[in-house]
Parts: sequence; structure tokens; C-alpha cells
Amino acid sequence: MADSKTLNLEGIGACTLFEGIEHTNIKAMLKCIGAYEKSYKKGEFISVEEDFVRSVGIVQSGVVDMIKEDVWGNGTVVVRMKDNEIMGETFACGSDSSTKVSFMAAEDTVMIFLPFEKVMHVCSNSCEFHHRLIRNMVVSMANKNRSLMEKIEVVAKRSLREKIMQYLSLQSEKQKGDYFEIPLGRAELANYLVADRTAVSRELANMKAEGIIDFDKKMFKFL
Repeated sequence: MADSKTLNLEGIGACTLFEGIEHTNIKAMLKCIGAYEKSYKKGEFISVEEDFVRSVGIVQSGVVDMIKEDVWGNGTVVVRMKDNEIMGETFACGSDSSTKVSFMAAEDTVMIFLPFEKVMHVCSNSCEFHHRLIRNMVVSMANKNRSLMEKIEVVAKRSLREKIMQYLSLQSEKQKGDYFEIPLGRAELANYLVADRTAVSRELANMKAEGIIDFDKKMFKFL
């Protein structure tokens, strides 16, 4: 297990988990709680369903997919996480710390892991920045739960068009402008909607032809 002296902390201050904490304090805190770094190759599983999660992971670099498999082994990407995003905190804090999903490196990925018990329990020094870390962890879990609720709103719609409209409406509301940019490419959008990529592209083209929406790559507008 590596200590914070060997961790690559470049850009880690952008992680919401460390919001409001000075960079020098981040380094000291990671050493205190025993954070460590681990690398994964593209396609390698970080954890699989039913694994016990005892650490919170931060994507230092790369991309991680949260995957849910059905009884036939077909996997669906539930969430895609990129630089400085957090994974595993929901399972680590639960009474049953086994995962109900798998986490896989979609690209070559470097993770930083923070033992959850040490994150959520203030050390004997009672450092002020550790209290901030706990607060940020709770906020992060609340934000992720809100994102998952949004996805439920989308995928609960019956038709593919209704799913697309609901997703675009949520993005438009967040950006509060005539034009809005979605964060997902076509393949990622299809995974998010639990739909076939070709079907999504075809439905978007139909909606554009019917004058419902206009778009250019990731930039959209309701007409």
C-alpha cells in the first residue's frame, strides 16, 4: 500500500470530495487515512457484483463504467465516471457493503482508494479539513442519488422518443438556454437510455426532420 508521498495528486483538488480543502491539507489527510493508488488496463474489472466495498474510489485518470448485468449476463452501462469522479461510496456506507453492480475500466485507468471507515471517522487530531471531507462525502452521495433519480425518470418512459425527450428536457432545464450541450456521445446516450445506438440515431434524425429538435453533434435546441 502506497502512502500519499507516492500518490499522483495532480488535479485532485478538482474532485468534489476535496472542495474547500487546501492542497497541502489534502496530501496530509490522504496519508493519515491510508489512501493508496492502483492502475487498471482497459477492460479490466475494478470490482465485480457482490464484491465487498470497503474503500471509496476516485478516478485519477481514465474512465470507469458502472455496469449492471441481467440474469443472462447482458451488461448495461448505468453510469460512466471520468477524472476526479467518485465511485463505490454508496455501497461502502451501506449496512450491506456488497456491490450490486460491477465497475470496469473503459480505458487505461488510475484509481486512488480511500478506506471508508477512516474517511467517515475523524482521527484523534480532529482536523478541521477532515470534518469538511465528511460533509463533502455526504453531499456527493446526495448528488449521485439525484442523478440516479433523473435516470429513473428517463428510462421509465415507455417509448424511445419519450425517453429522449425527457433526457433532453432535463439537460435543457439545467443549462437554462435556447441551446444546450449534452455530455454524452451517441453510443453513451444509447447506453444511458438502455437502447440500441442505431435506433437512437434514427429517432433523433426523425425528430429533427419533424421539426421537434435541431442538433449538431452534442449541441441541441428545441424548436
